[in-house]
Amino acid sequence: QVQVVESGGGSVQAGGSLRLSCAASGRPFSSLSMGWFRQAPGKEREFVAAISWTGVRTSYVDSVKGRFTISRENAKNTVYLQMNSLNPEDSASYYCAVVIGAWRGGSWSTDAVDYWGKGTLVTVSS
Repeated sequence: QVQVVESGGGSVQAGGSLRLSCAASGRPFSSLSMGWFRQAPGKEREFVAAISWTGVRTSYVDSVKGRFTISRENAKNTVYLQMNSLNPEDSASYYCAVVIGAWRGGSWSTDAVDYWGKGTLVTVSS
């Protein structure tokens, strides 16, 4: 069992920045691929970004490339999502995702995720 806890959500004006954090415990963190999804009201949960257990490999949805950066600190069992140049379309609940096993690359499906956090809300006003 893996426990996943997000933090760092909040409200920001368009053009602003936020950093989300996700702490995972219960398994060796360095063996976990980590990712972020988001879900806006009335919409399906969508993949945002992912990072391999080494931190060397990353993947992003096209809409956030160049604005969001995913990173991890294995010594702190934590993964981050730095979000810059936010716009109202980025408003959503953001969920940390854990995948056990080999790095999948590309865009993750929700079916591929083994564990989820409860989410943290990001609101971007225009």
